[in-house]
This record gives sequence, C-alpha cells and structure tokens, in this order.
Amino acid sequence: MQLLLHLPESLAERFKQAVPTRQRSAFVASLLEQALPEEDDPLYRTALEVERDLALNAEMREWRDGLASDGIRGVEYAKGEADAAR
Repeated sequence: MQLLLHLPESLAERFKQAVPTRQRSAFVASLLEQALPEEDDPLYRTALEVERDLALNAEMREWRDGLASDGIRGVEYAKGEADAAR
C-alpha cells in the first residue's frame, strides 16, 4: 500500500540525507511498527474503550474541573495545560 505523507521541509531533507532511496519505505515501516501499539494488546483495547465511553469522560471532566477549585492546584493543572508545558 502506498501513502502520501506531508513532512516539514527540514525533516524531509534530513530524512533524504540519512536514508538511502531504496531503503526509505522499510525505514518508515520499521519506525511505525515500533511506535504503534498492537491491536490485540489488552491495555490498548481498554484505553480505546475508555476514550469512547462518553459517560466516563464526562465524569472524569467533572473530577478534573473540581480539582481546579480545591485550592491546591491552579486551573491550568485541571485543564491539562500544566502537563503540556512540561
């Protein structure tokens, strides 16, 4: 199967310089195999189910929003901004 990917120009140039032409597909395939979870991984399946559970996500949002007013952590922590800044 062929895929069309858009990469930042500087990254594409580094890729072209580092990986010979006839080895690029195998290189990308190897990286994807390492980075992507196995579909039959029980932890991965559980994580997907949690993400799809609207009621659970609503409850988690309530807990997160409640933490913002607990006086211990700021609103940025509750919104996930503190984690993103790390």
